[in-house]
Amino acid sequence: MTRVTKVNLATATPEIRAYHDEITKSHALTNMKATLLRSPVALKAVLEWYSLFDAVKPWLGQREAILFCFAISRANACELCTTFMRRAIAGWGENPEQLTLDERQQVIWDYGTQIAKDPNRVSDALFERLSAEFNPTQIVELTTFGALMIVNNVFNSALQIDVDEELDPFRIQPEAYFA
Repeated sequence: MTRVTKVNLATATPEIRAYHDEITKSHALTNMKATLLRSPVALKAVLEWYSLFDAVKPWLGQREAILFCFAISRANACELCTTFMRRAIAGWGENPEQLTLDERQQVIWDYGTQIAKDPNRVSDALFERLSAEFNPTQIVELTTFGALMIVNNVFNSALQIDVDEELDPFRIQPEAYFA
């Protein structure tokens, strides 16, 4: 059960209600965003994930961006984000538990997993593999995109944000899945 409840729009300040109206023009109001709405500055910071997603998609591709986020969310044991990414992968007709990755996708997966587990331990060998696939600007964008995914993971896990109902068919059993 969530530790911080979602904003109640009936009792929210006029500023929060106005920000809600603005945000919902471009974003679905998930449980995470409805909780973040308690602090518009926090919500704005987290929404930068979408800007970076748009920045990496042209050179990374949507599938690879989602795989990167899936690797990070699994490594961070974030139930909500892992479930969200599993839905996207299943929507492509793939089994999220039996992914087929080429060399480029494998380095994306490995880098995402490592920055989530311990960014101080990104090995020279892993960074060389990453550098063989991406230029310095792309590596900066990818790393920042990953860092914001980690922010999402930390927020959702620390506050135990409830998994949104529409994700129920893709839910995991965290105790077994992250064991």
